[in-house]
Amino acid sequence: MSLLGVMDPISGSIEDYKNVPKQAYFSPYAMNGGTVVAIAGDDFSVIASDTRLSEGFSIHSRETPKGYELTNTTVLGSCGFHGDVLTLTRIIEARLKMYEHEHHRKMSTVAIAAMLSTMLYYKRFFPYYTYNIVAGLDDEGKGCVFSFDPVGSYEREFYRAGGSASSMLQPLLDNQIGYKNQTGVEKVPLTKEKAASVIKDGFISAAERDIYTGDGVVIHTITKEGVTTESFPLRRD
Repeated sequence: MSLLGVMDPISGSIEDYKNVPKQAYFSPYAMNGGTVVAIAGDDFSVIASDTRLSEGFSIHSRETPKGYELTNTTVLGSCGFHGDVLTLTRIIEARLKMYEHEHHRKMSTVAIAAMLSTMLYYKRFFPYYTYNIVAGLDDEGKGCVFSFDPVGSYEREFYRAGGSASSMLQPLLDNQIGYKNQTGVEKVPLTKEKAASVIKDGFISAAERDIYTGDGVVIHTITKEGVTTESFPLRRD
């Protein structure tokens, strides 16, 4: 390429920039960052998300958590393209109200996960650009975590990280919660305090390395008594 123009590959001559066709690019998606982490215990689940909403090097909001309380036993964590997150959560809430009016009871966590799977698969040709994790209690009162891919495949797990810092947080969860590659280490029963401590340590580390994660963390703890929420600050730069 010349400083004066663009070389024609056929004739070898230099063409002026004004005569070269311009290509415009448009994407219906944007990446607004954010991270979600969830851990399931024997009789509880903990799900947390950061509060930074950004795009590129711009921060749109420092107070936008990605956790959405759907029922008194279910919380959805969703991050990625914030426009798709808002649309998806609005449709989920509408379908939960329809279910409650028809069946006179709230939808269970397992049923919500199955419903979300079908909703994502329905949009598989133009998918929601979101990372989704559902945490709550199952029909037996045990903690459960469901992770999803963008087109609806989902899996029940004991812990999962999703979003921009997931590649940093998942190995930490494997080590501290899953005890991966730790031979001879006695497994300590998982408590709500232990889960919250691991999540806090993970987000503090992630905020040091991922510019899309920061400002604060909101933690939802789900038990048979309901959902409790706490928050703590992260670095703001």
